[in-house]
Amino acid sequence: MPKRARFLLSLALCLTAPSIARAADDAEAWTPTQTAIRANAAGISLPQSVATLSLAKSGEASNGGRAVDNYAQYLSEDGAVQATLYVYLPTYADASLAAYMTDKAIMSRFGTRTHRSAYASTAVAGQPGTAIRAVYDDAADGALTTAAGFVHAGRWIVKIRVTGPTERRAEVLAGLDGMLANLNVDDAASLHATTPASFGACPTAEQGQARLSAVRSTDAAAPQDVRIPREGRDTLCIRGTVATADGSYDMLQQTGRSDGAIIVPVDDSGTVLSFDPTKQGAGYKLSIHMVGQTDLYGVYDRVPSAQQIAAIVDGKDPQTAQAHATAAYAASGEVTMVRAGITR
Repeated sequence: MPKRARFLLSLALCLTAPSIARAADDAEAWTPTQTAIRANAAGISLPQSVATLSLAKSGEASNGGRAVDNYAQYLSEDGAVQATLYVYLPTYADASLAAYMTDKAIMSRFGTRTHRSAYASTAVAGQPGTAIRAVYDDAADGALTTAAGFVHAGRWIVKIRVTGPTERRAEVLAGLDGMLANLNVDDAASLHATTPASFGACPTAEQGQARLSAVRSTDAAAPQDVRIPREGRDTLCIRGTVATADGSYDMLQQTGRSDGAIIVPVDDSGTVLSFDPTKQGAGYKLSIHMVGQTDLYGVYDRVPSAQQIAAIVDGKDPQTAQAHATAAYAASGEVTMVRAGITR
């Protein structure tokens, strides 16, 4: 399965990407004007200058030419304070979960002295409670301050990261707050209310090893939405911990719903494993959600154990070596199903 780690960047947060001068090549992703830059499909724009930061370059972080994974980088005049705006289309969109996974990545990346000094809902584009704002001090052994903002608008997730030297903390925060305040969303009604997530332990114990059915579904329809509350609207709990070669991940379920969907977020860029109860109630179907794509796998007779899920994440489970079907999402919202060499 594909693995991406958007925020595990170098201290300089350098990106290898096309410059704004390549606007013709990136026309589907961004439209620069004299004063702003606009992610066309998402209907989201930001001024080219915010606080002490100015637009330096923009492009597509992955999925080139599809305009589903876009970035714009901002710099202070001396380059010491850097910010990146991401506008991307994960097939499992949840700003609260994105903030939670980014929090884990930042804590892992920047060392034990790093601590959160802010982590709460805030306003974006004048709409209260529609963004999560996080601030981290004493990162990189006290050298850096880094801050982040998260927004869920329609099908899109917006992430903002601003990082700079600790002595320029005020400038970092001004950059983040200015971007949140000046972010423009064409359809303000598409903004989702969100709040930081926190998870307790589930009372549910593992029920042994799951078996994968030998029967494959012939349904070529687009995958159904994962039926689990998002954006902190209901409490989720940790069913178990999946230990892999690259780290540990939480198995999450809705508190009090042991028969509901199970999700396992595995990175801070929208990759989520989901085990959804089948319509017949006779097992759990595995799907892997990513930016612009969902891979559909088989049906297990029960929720797989943490060890089995670790094998899936590590690519060592022969039962899930190949997806039965893939749903590719265009920036327009169109879905193309590909099954065993057949495109529909």
